[in-house]
Amino acid sequence: MPRPVDNTVVSELRERIQRLEGASGRGRQVLPFGVTEIDRRLPGGGLVLGSLHEVAGGGNGAIDGAAAALFCAGIAARSKGKVLWCVTRPDLFAPALAQVGLSPSRVIYVEAGDEKALLSCMEEGLRHGGLGAVVGELARLSMTASRRLQLAAESSGTLGIAIRRWRRQAEASDFGQPTASVTRWRVSVLPSVPLPVPGVGRARWLVELIRCRAGESADFEVEAPDAKGRIALPSELAHGSPEAQARRRSSAG
Repeated sequence: MPRPVDNTVVSELRERIQRLEGASGRGRQVLPFGVTEIDRRLPGGGLVLGSLHEVAGGGNGAIDGAAAALFCAGIAARSKGKVLWCVTRPDLFAPALAQVGLSPSRVIYVEAGDEKALLSCMEEGLRHGGLGAVVGELARLSMTASRRLQLAAESSGTLGIAIRRWRRQAEASDFGQPTASVTRWRVSVLPSVPLPVPGVGRARWLVELIRCRAGESADFEVEAPDAKGRIALPSELAHGSPEAQARRRSSAG
């Protein structure tokens, strides 16, 4: 049988990795999801600010791609300040972003001529220091380009998000290549819960944490962000979580 992992050893390894990467990790700010099951999987208890994070749709299609964009919009909505959103295709639907808490008045839209120009816009935005988040939609992200974005984010403390979008199925294989991103996520659409009345329930997603620097991979079934950008566990899963069970036992006692 495999031996259980010593949490002390894991913590020491994380600190050692952070020191080698040039940051002690102490005092680094994070943006928590507010969902214990997710935050406890992330070093520091949330998405590290001043870092680059990658997100892609699970099925490489328009529906999963839209879910990935809304997942990112919910994150950006909970940041402070203006959000720079860079695209090469003029298909961003502002009302959908508003539904997950990202008001159009907070978003600065940039339509770049190509991905090289888009990366330059992202880097400039991350170095600016006056933005809450910088989001860019692109197909390819090399180690060199991602490293430049990561360093720019570190210099200002701004949250960077790269949404990976592909025009052709063959381009999706690039998502498996190594980058300097601190986390890598994949979002897939799940059926929503049937309602007792005609209508469509709150959207559900499978959110996979594929890679997490100094952390572990995991997957979560969540409900789409509300009007304040907050995702949540479906009620039947939340009620069965250890935290919820502990609260019920405490209230019963």
